[in-house]
Amino acid sequence: MFNEDLKFATDQLHAVGFLELDVDPTLDLVGEINALKKQKNAIILAHYYQTGDIQDVADYLGDSLGLAQQAAKTEADLILFAGVHFMAETAKILNPSKKVLLPDLKAGCSLADSAPAALFAKFKEEHPEHLVISYINCTAEIKAMSDIICTSSNAVKIVESLPKDQPILFAPDKNLGAWINKTTGRNMTLWDGSCMVHEIFSLEKITALMHEHPDAEFIAHPECEAELLELAHYIGSTTALLNYTQKSAAQKFIVGTETGIMHQMELASPDKTFIPAPPTNNCACNDCPHMKRNTLEKVYLALKYEQPELLMDENLRMAALKPMQRMLDLSASFGL
Repeated sequence: MFNEDLKFATDQLHAVGFLELDVDPTLDLVGEINALKKQKNAIILAHYYQTGDIQDVADYLGDSLGLAQQAAKTEADLILFAGVHFMAETAKILNPSKKVLLPDLKAGCSLADSAPAALFAKFKEEHPEHLVISYINCTAEIKAMSDIICTSSNAVKIVESLPKDQPILFAPDKNLGAWINKTTGRNMTLWDGSCMVHEIFSLEKITALMHEHPDAEFIAHPECEAELLELAHYIGSTTALLNYTQKSAAQKFIVGTETGIMHQMELASPDKTFIPAPPTNNCACNDCPHMKRNTLEKVYLALKYEQPELLMDENLRMAALKPMQRMLDLSASFGL
């Protein structure tokens, strides 16, 4: 009977593409998830933009660089990636023999979607002398067309490690690319892509907040638009922002990135105040709707039924692995 139930549930998961099964509301989800991890030698990798309850059950929590490094070295048989689709793809690229799960296959990424593979291929053909550096927030197809992958944690160091006369094509985030250009003095050719979360912050509302809280420091992710970055007291990757709030003497911060990171900021510095930077719409904060598709219930069901599984064509995986490995090797040489 159990096998029939499992088959029915698995068929449902394949049919809908994401988890919609009902979960008993009295179930101790945290206890069940921990038991399943032990039973199946599974690891949960979670991004800082996940909800707090998912962050709390994760075996490793981090930004894109840290997550890629953990995915590359894990000895677990089963990887559940609590993040978005390109992150699970990254784990699969690095671990072809392991089963990689994504709690909701519809957890996509507006930034990754902004660089369709066919259009990017034509763009690359127009710049034959350019070395291609792609931000990790892209599809496996874009990674496969790249020479080096980067994250916001290592992008500046990677660019600075290349000869100054080397033409570079940077994709897909134009805001991150523009910030790297300004920081390094380079003139990389930028693909016109962006992240919906970091592009929707309101300059007017943030300026008003800074006037209302003159003792607060405004910290921002480099995916934000240039006019916002010019206001920032500190610019850095998600992990860098978290570390900065712990070291800074300031007691109050206006946080210019996805609000999920504030869970860790509040845990690390309970005596400090964190204010989410407001978007242009009527919401008080700026959440990524794709990241928030994952729930603790979906994490539990994914572990229980080992679905939905992230699958990838082997030729594509091998092509995408080369620039990923180059990033990991460079990061290690930088001490990151």
